[in-house]
Amino acid sequence: MNSTIDDRPAAAPRGFFSKSATVAQPGFSRWMVPPAALAVHLCIGQAYAFSVFNAPLTKVIGITQSAPDDWSITTLGWIFSLAIVFLGLSAAFAGKWLEKVGPRRTMFTAACCFGGGFLVSALGVQLHQI
Repeated sequence: MNSTIDDRPAAAPRGFFSKSATVAQPGFSRWMVPPAALAVHLCIGQAYAFSVFNAPLTKVIGITQSAPDDWSITTLGWIFSLAIVFLGLSAAFAGKWLEKVGPRRTMFTAACCFGGGFLVSALGVQLHQI
């Protein structure tokens, strides 16, 4: 039966960040997926590697020993606690957003927040402000 009305939905815009751009085309090399997944998981694990920064951050001013104005471990513990809280909150909210907009836009936004967090923390260390 021939129909003059096209029943197919209109094509969605296919920008790089669009959800439809994440559907693999024929001939797509699936070897691009594991490095991207590894990068995302390394970023998530960074929060748990925070203890590496504890000793250097307690000696920012004193360099070899803690000076009176240096931060204490308990003060730095609050930073880790905040990081874990925001990790959970972002997972709760970004998970729903991921389904709506797709993984590329979500990962780009997360990468901007992740990099921005490092810039803000570097500024905090430079100015010695928690």
